[in-house]
Amino acid sequence: MLYRGTLQKMQTEFSNPINYYLVFESDFLQLNSQLGKKLSIKAVGYQCLNCGKAKRIFRQGFCYDCFVSAPAAGDWIMRPELSKAHLGIADRDLAYEQKVQLQPHVVYLAASSSVKVGVTRKSQVPTRWIDQGASAAMSLLEVPNRYLAGICEVALKTAFSDKTNWRKMLQNDVADISLPDFVDEALLLIPSEAQSFIDRNAAAVTHLHYPVLKYPEKLQSQSLEKTPQIEGVLSGIKGQYLLFENGDVFNVRSNEGYVVEIEI
Repeated sequence: MLYRGTLQKMQTEFSNPINYYLVFESDFLQLNSQLGKKLSIKAVGYQCLNCGKAKRIFRQGFCYDCFVSAPAAGDWIMRPELSKAHLGIADRDLAYEQKVQLQPHVVYLAASSSVKVGVTRKSQVPTRWIDQGASAAMSLLEVPNRYLAGICEVALKTAFSDKTNWRKMLQNDVADISLPDFVDEALLLIPSEAQSFIDRNAAAVTHLHYPVLKYPEKLQSQSLEKTPQIEGVLSGIKGQYLLFENGDVFNVRSNEGYVVEIEI
């Protein structure tokens, strides 16, 4: 069977295990059902996720022109402490920035390759945790805007990592971590501006389970830029990665904007 469309990050459904879908304009592919089967992904073009034009992808699924101008690619996306919508100050498009930044955000701890700190919109829980391949996660506090979440993250990074070691995550090389053991240490680092939002009745830990038949002992990252056709027997899905039986791993998120043909 042949599917054709523009790659965007896999859609997920929280279950045990997580359900994964590739969603295209007029079709979708449920990936869990393809475990143990041969899968081929072939790049046949580009489509910018912002302007929709068939222009070479520069970063985050955007062509260069959109990456440097679109509000969805502003610096505050990766560095939430740079958010200014709460001050009524525009970065690229104030209306867009107010819509995204001025909504509840969660500051959280996650167990991925180690204990990790992060922030996300409340509406993206637990999707954000799934996308990062966390084995467990829990909210520390909820704040009303992205700026407050960002300054909390900056403070927490003095003691906790904000990065995931993707190799360890994909090999399931994760220490036995009890997240509640780190809550008191983390909350002591919260800046004064956000202290009033701390709820000492900490949220429960969410455990996440992924559809993986076998974790790779050795792995090789593949991209459509370097290898226009990637194929192999699908052995697992974790985070935003497809894992193949031969040790190849494919990050769907980092290949967004490629028009592909997927053959099952």
